[in-house]
Amino acid sequence: MNTLKCPVASSTDAQVPLIIYLDFKSPYAYLAVEPTRKMLAELGVVADWRPFVLDIGSYLGTAKLDKGGKVAEQSRSKEQWSGVKYAYFDCRRYANLKGMTIRGTVKIWNTDLPAVGWWWVKQQESLQQQCAPNSLMEKYIDAVYAPFWRREFDAEDIDAVEQVLIDVGANVEGFRDYAAGPGLQANAQFQMHAFDSGIYGVPTYILPNEAMAGETGNDNEASVAAQKFFGREHLPLIRWYLRGQVGERPDVAYELDDGDQIMADPEAPTDSTLPVYIDVKAPQSYLALAGTRAMAERQNIALDWHFFQGQPLRQPASWVDGEGRGAMHRRIRGTYVGQDIQRYAPHALKDLYVAERSSAPALGLAWAKALAAQGQDVNIDDYVEAILLRFWQQQEDIDSSASVAGVLEGLGLSVDGFSEFAASAGLAALEAAESQAQALGVSMSPTYFIGTEPFQGRQHLPLLAARLKL
Repeated sequence: MNTLKCPVASSTDAQVPLIIYLDFKSPYAYLAVEPTRKMLAELGVVADWRPFVLDIGSYLGTAKLDKGGKVAEQSRSKEQWSGVKYAYFDCRRYANLKGMTIRGTVKIWNTDLPAVGWWWVKQQESLQQQCAPNSLMEKYIDAVYAPFWRREFDAEDIDAVEQVLIDVGANVEGFRDYAAGPGLQANAQFQMHAFDSGIYGVPTYILPNEAMAGETGNDNEASVAAQKFFGREHLPLIRWYLRGQVGERPDVAYELDDGDQIMADPEAPTDSTLPVYIDVKAPQSYLALAGTRAMAERQNIALDWHFFQGQPLRQPASWVDGEGRGAMHRRIRGTYVGQDIQRYAPHALKDLYVAERSSAPALGLAWAKALAAQGQDVNIDDYVEAILLRFWQQQEDIDSSASVAGVLEGLGLSVDGFSEFAASAGLAALEAAESQAQALGVSMSPTYFIGTEPFQGRQHLPLLAARLKL
């Protein structure tokens, strides 16, 4: 069997409606396995599961811990460390719901060998067999993932990989020769082609037969980017496409299962209030508006809105012939983010990368809250919505006191004294709000809080609703 190869002709084309890319060293990919299987079984769909070996260092830098768990070597910025720490925190939060274990890794593992083992297994079954319950591939994926995240599996040890193959019932005759030569080479070629065609992270889902608008920068990437979904939060929309686009088009969501262990929350506020931090000029805030308000209304939750000035969305650099892997990774990722925002937007958004920030909308919010505190009939949600719609839908100014005053008046609110407020008490309120956001470590928009626990992104709305309902 040492002549077996892995497919390298194309990383995106397949005779199936869905292609799935996973890497064993990604906790987000680990969490995506079961909900993806559940969706495929529900729809009776066969997918092509493929290993992708992440180059984490090209985007998030590198780090290695010593035996005591302290960082011994690292090349990460403060921003990169913050992203990594939140990612593990977020993954453990969802793993705990399902009784799964995710322990932080001590280094960035090279997962080429488990990928080669994956190719070996794939070629012992048809695609139909691979998607069947208890298939060799299903057993192999599970037999690697669970012990790896318990720190019980050495992904760089050929003996460990071969033992997994034996344990799941795969034929291992010739595997070592394959893993040392043709399999390793073929996998390297596949990984290069996959990355060149726009696959940069996991879990990534490709719908080969769905045409969606989008451009990227070079011919290889253009063939895949508009059909690409990065993250399990897209499973609702993927399911909608696979069902033939029947019914209302869904938004992103980390879907919950009936068996998820959602416990009573000691930090949940007794008054069912959910703090929400947004940068009004971040397009993700606009996309989160409708779902956030709908969830709050369904669950009878009061939204406590806060405005902060975040970093503008980074416009991806233009494609340059001969660019390095790190630059290519950032460009592909940045291009995908812009396309994904437009994919979920209710209409085409004019400028995703607007850099200007002002305090005017936050002063208006502080004024509306002050009026409410005086006992006036003020709907803060309506003010937030009016500001977001004015900027993102109507494409009108929100950076002057006059424009904000117009929004307030349009909601039937008094602006008598607003100018004086903006020059005194309003500024003090903004300073306090900014200090609070910094103390909480707010950097992404939207960010929701239960107590001091952050939830970055509207995909968390199902869990927020469930936690606040208890």
